[in-house]
Amino acid sequence: MAGRQLRPHWVLHLLHALLMVETMSGASGPSIGTHTSPEFPASGVDQSPVVDCRRVCNLNASDRCDFIRTNPDCHSHSGYLDYLEGIFCHFPGELLPLAITLHAFWLLYLFLILGVTAEKFPHGVTFLAFGNGAPDIFSALVAFSDPHTAGLALGALFGAGVLVTTVVAGGIAILRPFTAASRPFLRDIIFYMVAVYLTFNALYFGRVTLAWALSYLGLYVFYVATVVLCTWIYRWQRRRSLIHSMPGTPEMLSDSEEEDRVSSTTNSYDYREEYQPLLFSQETTPQILVRALNPLDYRKWRNKPAYWRVLKVFKLPVEFLLLLTVPLVDPDKEDRNWKRPLNCLHLVVSPLVLVLTLQSGAYGVYELGGLFPIWGVVVIAGTAVASVTFFATSNSKPPRLHWIFAFLGFLTSALWINVAATEVVNILRSLGVVFRLSNTVLGLTLLAWGNSIGDAFSDFTLARQGYPRMAFSACFGGIIFNILVGVGLGCLLQISRGHPEVKLEPDGLLVWVLAGTLGLSLVCSLVSVPVQCFQLNKVYGFCLLFFYVNFLVVALLTEFGVIRLKSV
Repeated sequence: MAGRQLRPHWVLHLLHALLMVETMSGASGPSIGTHTSPEFPASGVDQSPVVDCRRVCNLNASDRCDFIRTNPDCHSHSGYLDYLEGIFCHFPGELLPLAITLHAFWLLYLFLILGVTAEKFPHGVTFLAFGNGAPDIFSALVAFSDPHTAGLALGALFGAGVLVTTVVAGGIAILRPFTAASRPFLRDIIFYMVAVYLTFNALYFGRVTLAWALSYLGLYVFYVATVVLCTWIYRWQRRRSLIHSMPGTPEMLSDSEEEDRVSSTTNSYDYREEYQPLLFSQETTPQILVRALNPLDYRKWRNKPAYWRVLKVFKLPVEFLLLLTVPLVDPDKEDRNWKRPLNCLHLVVSPLVLVLTLQSGAYGVYELGGLFPIWGVVVIAGTAVASVTFFATSNSKPPRLHWIFAFLGFLTSALWINVAATEVVNILRSLGVVFRLSNTVLGLTLLAWGNSIGDAFSDFTLARQGYPRMAFSACFGGIIFNILVGVGLGCLLQISRGHPEVKLEPDGLLVWVLAGTLGLSLVCSLVSVPVQCFQLNKVYGFCLLFFYVNFLVVALLTEFGVIRLKSV
């Protein structure tokens, strides 16, 4: 599951899960009614009815702002910006197209932020690789508490599976054609097809029993054991072949492995090293700081085309902010990227970023004893540690505890990724309200996109760095974990609370369209990849993207009633 990307804190994972359930609530039927929000108990004074937020478009332009501000269903529990209030309260009705356009551009810039963070500061990608399925798992655990959202949780897992196995896998093949490892590919896709079949049966019968939930978890344990056993057998065969080979004979690599190694070596070349002076002069501390905070290489700027310069202009603020807040330790460099003034500044700025981004800054503004905010304590403590570090170290030699900066970089870049991903999810949901997309579509497409944004960027980054096999394997390993552990553990927890079984209520035809699409994509890959001798090229990648576009068309046509089952 290497290469997958995780959101960094369990509290934030739970917020994503609650956002998913909030978005899906009330989606069990076509009618739009009111109900009591769990956030406003019946005994409270400020009890407010919860109305589907999409009804805002049915109101007069003068009433929309009050509706957005007073309806709990229109409120977001995470993120920094209230996009619905921005659209309906800060723009007059006649300027609604302008508001949507500005939000769309901001959405594109958020995607750019995610891309820059994953590419230039891979700390977060590495740190997040071990638990990327956490948002989906927490979403499933919360959603299975209600039979109306349990079926939609399964549909959301299906939607994420379709996205990852088509868009992400196809993007990897387009970015870097490669030869897939045959046995791991067949193993993963067969296990995933079995998991999808189990879930399809659960939806068909409308319930998950104790034995069914245990079979999910048992299948995942069997999958992990199979992976471990296959890895051990492969290493044993490799050691045996090396023993029987002639002494001094270099290890033979396959074409793809040799290509990956050459590409990895090529991509690790630092463009700035070409312009290093032959005679080095001792830089002063201010010069080191200014040079370390400069995200622009002027020589490279002059040699690049115009479109690259335009994109670079948009990247510069993001890259400067990341340089200022994210420590970057490079073990391949002699000094391990030790920049004494900047790293000391990181000891103040990075912890401040941590407390101001964790749970959208709720922890940072909390006042101790009602007198002093936590962010102030962090600044004082960070300044003290930075002062000691500055006077106890030198510019030329990294300290013994330099590895602590790597860990700090892991956390900071991970939280930056989470902030951007959270805003993406919120703005997608807001645009869904504006365009009157149903809760089902939001749960099965937009939220699936939001949960898979990090996956795509981390896998694409791995592919560009010369590890397409690792990225491709992550596409299947992560979603196997999500569906087996998410469904199995979610249902098992509900059964352990006294329920004999977990009821599933699929929301109409769209869930079955998703299940059929995912099964069809897996069957097509199972047949086409071996036919190509496991050589995945750009044609295969574009075919997967075309498949996903067709799926979106069918899903939207189903949502708007163009495709529907005839009543008997």
